[in-house]
Amino acid sequence: MTVYSASDSSSPNKSPLSAMEFTFLTATLMSIVAISIDALLPALGVISQDLAVEDANRTQLIISMLFLGMSLGQLICGPLSDSTGRKPILYAGILIYLMGTVMCFMATDLNDLLIGRFIQGLGVAGPYISAISLVRDQYKGNDMAKIMSLVMMIFILVPAIAPSIGQAILLFTNWHGIFVLYLIYACLILIWIYIRLDETLPKAKRIPFTKDGFSFGFKEVVTNKSVISLTLSMGLIFGCLIGYINSSQQIFQEQFHTGKLFSVYFGVLALLLGIASLMNSKLVQRLGMHLITTRAFSALIASSLVFLIIQLYVEVHLWMFMLYAGSLFFSFGLLFGNLNAMAMEPMGHVAGIASAIIGATSSILSLTVGTIIGQLYNGTTLPITIGFFIMSSLALGLLFYAEKHKAPRPDTTIP
Repeated sequence: MTVYSASDSSSPNKSPLSAMEFTFLTATLMSIVAISIDALLPALGVISQDLAVEDANRTQLIISMLFLGMSLGQLICGPLSDSTGRKPILYAGILIYLMGTVMCFMATDLNDLLIGRFIQGLGVAGPYISAISLVRDQYKGNDMAKIMSLVMMIFILVPAIAPSIGQAILLFTNWHGIFVLYLIYACLILIWIYIRLDETLPKAKRIPFTKDGFSFGFKEVVTNKSVISLTLSMGLIFGCLIGYINSSQQIFQEQFHTGKLFSVYFGVLALLLGIASLMNSKLVQRLGMHLITTRAFSALIASSLVFLIIQLYVEVHLWMFMLYAGSLFFSFGLLFGNLNAMAMEPMGHVAGIASAIIGATSSILSLTVGTIIGQLYNGTTLPITIGFFIMSSLALGLLFYAEKHKAPRPDTTIP
């Protein structure tokens, strides 16, 4: 089975990639973000000590700055990918990522490291945006949701094993070795793209990067009540995940004293997300994206409320937190592929610009929410639990609003 453009079934844009290799490549492109975050998590405490950071919560900015760079980078990479094609943006993004990685490797204080992480974030925006656009070039609707769920399933294997890889590197060298891993990983992906990936956006379908073109794409997104509501919903719920990631090293290693087993506990939760994504890929064509997403949000709200009440009356132990976090991650696996697919479904005619605006808007919102939740960490899991309860409730309301105002637009050409 070869991959072809779903938007032009009468004249398919054939690719040498099988559907399986296409899925793996797309997941690998997205995984640059995950490995850039999760392999470094076990080293945050070491970096804090090595760079003499007085406030441990400030070290969380090492994670947040990558998200900030990625959020802003998407606004540039999305429109450019629509005008120049997907591959040039992939090449440019990975090269910028490599430059930021070198800066991080050479950093001698936290500020230098944060600048390098910001540049890394600008770089990963290219592969991240291109990965989503590649899928949208090939698939639509529930088929897109199915592929995105498979992508998420493979993609999530990276955060499942990345902390263990980072922990293993720390056994043999210092935290700088993790950035050497990033260099090697990005170079291998660059070679894979060059050898195997064909351009999926034909010249006839490209949109010139003009002020009018960007304005048209921006207007298409922000005036579609369903799309913008789903975008905000993604931002709120992903912000909770960022808050958890920002605090995870402190929660596991400082609050629950897991030591080097932190990477094991983190990986187990990530695997739950992967399992749920696989289930979603099997169920979505039968049950539909809206029903599955509604149930997942309801589970997040209910589990957060129960765990919040428990914390008010008893001392929380590690096993309790793992049960709660397990329910969260399983729900995440049912959410992200569906939310992204639902938001992108009416935007096929401006896929690059739309993915940029949707991605940047949701990322900036999630970064804000996640940073606030992370900085509120006080030695307990209360800030995370409250954050999940409030944000999940708001996100569910936005989902219902989006469904009420759902009005898919036909594929048209930008004037």
